[in-house]
Order: sequence, then structure tokens, then C-alpha cells
Amino acid sequence: MGFWTLFEVASMPILQVLIISLLGAFMATDYCKLLPVDIRRSLNRIVFVVFTPSLMFASLAKTVTLQDIISWWFMPVNIGLTFLVGIILGWIVVKILKPKPYLEGLIIATCSSGNLGNLLLIVVPAICNEDGSPFGDTNVCTRIGLSYASFSMALGGFYLWTITFHMIRASSLKLRDDEAAEDFSSKQPNENLDATPQSQLLKGESEEQVAIVVKAPQDTSPKAKGNAPLWRQVVGFLHQILEELMAPPTLGAIFGFTFGAIDWLRNLVIGAGAPLRVVQDSIKLLGDATIPCITLILGANLTQGLRSSTIKPMVIVGVVCVRYIILPVVGIFVVKAAGDLGFLPPDPLFRYVLMVQFTLPPAMNIGTMAQLFDVGQDECSVLFLWTYLAAALALTSWSTVFMWILT
Repeated sequence: MGFWTLFEVASMPILQVLIISLLGAFMATDYCKLLPVDIRRSLNRIVFVVFTPSLMFASLAKTVTLQDIISWWFMPVNIGLTFLVGIILGWIVVKILKPKPYLEGLIIATCSSGNLGNLLLIVVPAICNEDGSPFGDTNVCTRIGLSYASFSMALGGFYLWTITFHMIRASSLKLRDDEAAEDFSSKQPNENLDATPQSQLLKGESEEQVAIVVKAPQDTSPKAKGNAPLWRQVVGFLHQILEELMAPPTLGAIFGFTFGAIDWLRNLVIGAGAPLRVVQDSIKLLGDATIPCITLILGANLTQGLRSSTIKPMVIVGVVCVRYIILPVVGIFVVKAAGDLGFLPPDPLFRYVLMVQFTLPPAMNIGTMAQLFDVGQDECSVLFLWTYLAAALALTSWSTVFMWILT
């Protein structure tokens, strides 16, 4: 397969994202007024509660069996490593470039959370169908490749809706704290020497309130952090994890794994003779709306993001370098080491998918989370614009390198 053929294959899903994003941007303009802010928020909630869980369930229940889960055990480890290394590198970017505090979680998320689903579902079968593909018979390659990509999407969604979900939610809390602090400071009394006695009285009351507000956390913080019983801290931690696991997309992944792994449940909904196959077909129909809706919302946010985004250009450069220079190199070393240790099956397509997982642009659902928590939507759109523009060349170049290594 030549470089330009591979370039075309790798560029197609990126171009699809950009074209639909441009449509979303046009729909959000004053000329169309089809995607104003309120409608975007409502649509985003539908994506979060209905479409994304449906996509997770439909993909997993149909393509992944218990034997696959056992045979491909290193893939969740590999995805976990992409998140771990990305989080470390994103933290370094944040510490060096010092963006606004409420953007730190978003930047770390874009460095660590790759688009492990729909891009692989397009790229892998396309490479299998090309003449000269190094992965063997086209039909076998496509069937197995789709299973790898679906498993990757499901696992990625599980990590995304736990780890990344937590980071974006933490960013929203920082933003709320900053806004509360600004509101409080704006209500401080005017220190005018010509103030009336009434204003001085108000000033005294305000100073007393300030003393109470500032003193309270100092008195309670050590008790909360140091003297709280260990069991209470553990219960609080487990409660937080449970809340994140109860997110609708995570529940969709869990049910998908369950139906895919248990034969009698799988036979209820999967297959031409399944008695409840109409349920699977309906869920798949809902899931198919996920990617278009997310991309339209992303493009609609972009119209405002280009005008009001506060993200520094060097932060964009840092995220692009992490995603398309450092992480792919780490991926090559991880996959080669795992292969040398005997952790991987001999299929070169499996190893190719593992390497590509380190090279993908940020996950589209980060935009869903930013919209859901009302934090950094504009900056998220700008980051996505530049990272997806760079992804076409990066995916093509690294795919060529990966296939050269594997063949």
C-alpha cells in the first residue's frame, strides 16, 4: 500500500468529522439559528443519556464474546497505558504552560483520552480492503478488524466515562469556585473615605462575614482531612466511583459486555433467529445517531469558540505534540515489549490496532462532557479543530511506520 493511498484512507474519517463540524457551525450561525445554546445543551443530554449508551451496548453485544475478552486481555491494559501516559504528559503541559485552572482537566483529558471508537471502525476495515494490505485475506481481516475496533471502542468508553468524566467534572467544580470567588469579591464594600455611617456599618458587617467565611474552612479542613475515620474516607471514595460507574454510557458498556459474554443472553438479541432481535436493531438505530450529533454540537460550539476562547496557542501546540509525537513513540515501545514477553497473539493486525490506539485524536465525547458540565466548551472546540486537522497527516505517517514495523 503506497503512502498516498494510505493518506487517503486515514484522511477519510478526519474529513468526515471536519465536514459535519462545519455543518454544525453553519447551523449555529445567526443566519440559520438551528443550533442555539439551549438546543445544543438539550441535544447533548440526549446524546449522554440515550445515544451513547445505545452505541456502547449495540457494538459490544454483537461483536465481542467471552473468548474474545480472554484472548484480547492485553487491549484493556494497553488502553489503560494510553490514559496513564497521556495523563502524565498532560499534567506536565499544564504545569509548564499554566493555563487557567478550570482548563487543566480539559487539557489533560485531550492529552490522555483518544478517539478509540469510530475512527478505528473506519480506518481498520479501509486498510483491510486496500490492495497490498499486509494483514492477509480481505474478508477475514475486515471481520476481525471490526471486532478489534468494537472492543477498543467499548473499552475506551469505559475508561472515558470514568477517568475522563471525573477530570471534566473536577474542572467544572474549579470553575464554579472561581465564579463564586469573583462574585464574593465584587460584593466587597467600597472603601471610600467619604462614606456615610450607614455604609461604614455595612462595611463592618461585611468584614465580620469575611472573617467567618475565611475562618470556617481553616477550622474544619484539618478535621475533614486528618481526623475523619478511614472507613468514612473509603466509603466516600467508593461512592464517588459508583456514581461514575452509574453514568449511562458506562452502564451501556457493562450491559453490552454482559450480553456479549453470556451465550444465552447473546442468543436472545443477536442473530437472525433471535427472539428479541428487534430490540438490538432498535438500540443500534439509536446508537448510530451518536457520532453525527456529537460532531454537530462540536461544530456549533466552534463558532463561539473561535471568538471567545481563552486557550493559549502554546497549549494547542503542546497537546498536538503529546498526541502525535510522544504517545506514538511510547506505543511502539509498549507493543514491541509486550510482544517480546509473549503477552500478545501473533496476529499483526491486533498489534497494529494497539499501536494506533496511541496515535488517535482526542475522544469526541470530551465535548459532550464539557457541554454537560458547562465548562470550557469554547476551548474544547478550538482544541478539537487543530488536533483533528493535524490527525490526517499524523495518522497516515504513523500508520505507515506501524505497518513497516509489523511486516
